[in-house]
Amino acid sequence: MRYELYYWTGIQGRGEYVRLALEDAGADYLDVARERGDDAIMAFLGGEEKGALPFAPPFLKAGRLVIAQTANILAYLGPRLGLVPEGEAAEIYAQQLQLTIADFVVEIHDTHHPIAASQYYSQQRTAARKRTEAFRKERLPKFLDYFEHVLERGNGRQALARHSYVDLSLFQLVSGLDYAFPSAMRRMQRRIPRLRALAERIADRPNIAAYLASPRRIAFNEDGIFRHYAELDPSR
Repeated sequence: MRYELYYWTGIQGRGEYVRLALEDAGADYLDVARERGDDAIMAFLGGEEKGALPFAPPFLKAGRLVIAQTANILAYLGPRLGLVPEGEAAEIYAQQLQLTIADFVVEIHDTHHPIAASQYYSQQRTAARKRTEAFRKERLPKFLDYFEHVLERGNGRQALARHSYVDLSLFQLVSGLDYAFPSAMRRMQRRIPRLRALAERIADRPNIAAYLASPRRIAFNEDGIFRHYAELDPSR
């Protein structure tokens, strides 16, 4: 099957978690908006296309199916791309971990947009500094410690019994946080050795290494979820 991925152009965003799974598996897919522009997304959001009505991208078209929400898309793709161990328990646990990643992503986004997504960062800088101080001290360690414990309880190298889409998403988390909060992540270094090692192994996987070196991988930037503002990431 040829999959069609719909996500905004110019940013990695939540679509990147799906894109990494498709790239790692060597799946045949079309990154629709990059070929046809963002209007292709709006046609679905406006109800002009057949199938389920997505609230927002990312969404995936697989045959006649239209599947929205990152964790839901990955739960669908996992068994079909060999990116989740077999069995109901493994599939449910993988989705649970992916939903926890989704919770974390929301909190990361809200460091720079704590008041409203419709406002520019410059309009909410004071609130962003307060929000991010609590994030760096409390939420960042809480989530990363949890995922470190997940790897420890697994086989020490992966979230589940073998390589899965969750590992790819953890790689994206670590990569994005390194970009957005390099000082805070350096202070976390000794607490997350397994996450660090996992991220390095994922980056070395042949299909992922090729993707990261290609123009298909959009660079992190200040329009996406992971944004670097020096005032939100002090060195001390």
